[in-house]
Amino acid sequence: MSDAAALPGQPRGGVLSGPATDRATNVLAPNPSAMTLDGTNTWIIAEPDSDLAVVIDPGPLDDAHLNHVIATAEKAGKQVALTLLTHGHPDHAEGAARFAELTRTPVRALDPALRLGDEGLAAGDVITTGGLEMRVVPTPGHTADSLCFHLPADRAVLTGDTVLGRGTTVVAHPDGRLGDYLDSLRRLRSLTVDDGVHTVLPGHGPVLDDAQGAVEFYLAHRAHRLAQVETAVENGHLTAADVVALVYSDVDRSLWPAAELSVRAQLEYLREHGLI
Repeated sequence: MSDAAALPGQPRGGVLSGPATDRATNVLAPNPSAMTLDGTNTWIIAEPDSDLAVVIDPGPLDDAHLNHVIATAEKAGKQVALTLLTHGHPDHAEGAARFAELTRTPVRALDPALRLGDEGLAAGDVITTGGLEMRVVPTPGHTADSLCFHLPADRAVLTGDTVLGRGTTVVAHPDGRLGDYLDSLRRLRSLTVDDGVHTVLPGHGPVLDDAQGAVEFYLAHRAHRLAQVETAVENGHLTAADVVALVYSDVDRSLWPAAELSVRAQLEYLREHGLI
């Protein structure tokens, strides 16, 4: 869920649909919008020599898309064995129950309300279906239940809405919190520095081949926006709507409602830290 179009200097790659790494294939959902960019990326993850696959974020409740995901896996000789969710927003998770019905697979998520089956997801969990090694990375901030998945063999991380392939993401106040989001970005930066991650497989937009550059861009962008919001308040712009009109004047007005969520999260962060 994006709060802005592409920004100057945004690192980006080119893959929108199809194979992205040795283990990851994207099936683009047909739900493009200002908020979802080209649509939701539904990821099929499998070891090259395995006949089992994991699907991350089935996407919207759209039978044609869900069946296309299954057909894409089957064409590659894979059977879907597990469904995972990066978070509960409908453009990622609404189709999960129907997808589980079609594939007869469990759904694992951080939020118990989204799970189908006995197992959830938690920090430190490792997904091993079909010989995979995919590590669960907690990344709250966009939402409280946001997760990323580290795929060490491909030096990649699946980021859901925490890092997008184009533009920047919404801190979806009040569920999303800016302090959590900044901590999550630093956690992802550590993956790029300490664990060799270089590819971002996002929930929307193209694949990024400079993971560290993307995360550093996000951190710098957040610091810049936060400083702008602080200055706006100091100059008498006290409501979230007033701050959006000033600080996000360069953003399409159709995205202002989403920007207002991020501004509310920024104002809360500034108050918590005694900065306004």
